[in-house]
Amino acid sequence: MQNAEQFEYVFLGGGKGGKSLATELAKAGKRVAVIERGMIGGSCINVACIPTKALIRSARVAHAINEAAAYGIEVGPARVNMKQVRDRVQGVVDGMVELNLNGFKAAGFDLVLGNGRFIAPRTLEVQLNNGGTRVIQGDRVYINTGTHAAVPPVPGLRESDPLTHVEALQIEDVPSHLIVIGGGYIGLEMAQAVHRLGARVTVLQRESRVAVREDADVSQAIADSLKEDGIDIRTNVDIVWVAGRSGQSVTVTLGDGKTIEASHILVATGRVPNTKDIGLDIAGVEVDQRGIIKVDDKLQTSATNVYAIGEVAGTPMFTHASFDDYRVLSSQLKGGSKTTRGRDIPYAMFIEPELSRVGLNETEAAQKGIAVRVATLPMKAVPRARTNSDTRGFMKVLVAADSDEILGFTMLGSEAGEIVSTVQIAMLGKVPYTVLRDAPIAHPTLTEGLNLLLALVPARQTQTAEKDAAVTK
Repeated sequence: MQNAEQFEYVFLGGGKGGKSLATELAKAGKRVAVIERGMIGGSCINVACIPTKALIRSARVAHAINEAAAYGIEVGPARVNMKQVRDRVQGVVDGMVELNLNGFKAAGFDLVLGNGRFIAPRTLEVQLNNGGTRVIQGDRVYINTGTHAAVPPVPGLRESDPLTHVEALQIEDVPSHLIVIGGGYIGLEMAQAVHRLGARVTVLQRESRVAVREDADVSQAIADSLKEDGIDIRTNVDIVWVAGRSGQSVTVTLGDGKTIEASHILVATGRVPNTKDIGLDIAGVEVDQRGIIKVDDKLQTSATNVYAIGEVAGTPMFTHASFDDYRVLSSQLKGGSKTTRGRDIPYAMFIEPELSRVGLNETEAAQKGIAVRVATLPMKAVPRARTNSDTRGFMKVLVAADSDEILGFTMLGSEAGEIVSTVQIAMLGKVPYTVLRDAPIAHPTLTEGLNLLLALVPARQTQTAEKDAAVTK
């Protein structure tokens, strides 16, 4: 083994949490190396959050043009140039990659482009992208390798060369018919976007409903909305065979013997951690049965001075969750006490109407035996939603049964991803729901719907009993 280069901190992978901590440490004068296969800035910028939302934006513009007549605007039907859509998306990505690369250079850490694997505890061999190898050793090592799209073991599926969300960003022509396997967040976002760009879309979901992490009423409302848009959603589907090649012609055979023919097929059935063949056993790093690295609430692995960050550590698969891992690790290095224990990670699904949630939903509260008071408000009750002619969906809040603490909030409606932050801030501050209920929120805004929603929260049983007793006296 060639002599190892010594660093204080080594990062395997340059995702959000890792690059943030590496930048902070390098700016503080520490000797830092970041080993990255090639996605400067991480998967979010290159193939996930940023490009998919840029694609969704183009799809929303096309949809707005096609729906313009409903607003009294006379235009022709939208004509989609998929190559220009792709180029616009790539332009957004290129700009953010350049921004990140400039930041890396300014921070001063050693960016090592290549594939790294452990060859000894806290020691990695890197096969460089431009040829040659380097051996890098760190006093502390952080694993930030992320995940990749899973392809289920359906006969013929892998051979059909299916799209994932990564390849879908590179298509140059609108598919005539796209089959999406999977009714989760990625599948539904891509399904609606590609449909709005002009494709016929069929979603095949193995479970009994889409968006299975949500309450049944939320899942049903999502399905109804997408069906109203013209997307074919099929649940309780068993796929037994795939024939053909995506991009040309594919045939999917279902368990009931029916077949579906399409031009393209996209797989969105979950994510697989990038932990295979990187020498974790040599490093003394344990993984669970799914391949996710086992960590404690300080993100420490089973190996001394080796930590894991983001999805590969079982952190919720969102960039802002990975960034919170950075906060945990930074806090530990500074003698702080921040951990991952008890944190609530909000999220949004960028379909229309948007879905966003923070905290518990009704299903989770019931599973945990937590008594709650529930209030629901249809978006059609919100004045701004009516002025926008965008009244699909609803808001739902969970308040503790024995206090006025907000335990969870779900919104399916326009700008849900923005409005959830208001509730999250109240939850972080343990602010009673009555404060938001009685706050003079600007009219007419969508956030004003919180006033209306929270006014519907049932009174606490103790309060009701006290009132009844007063009346009796």
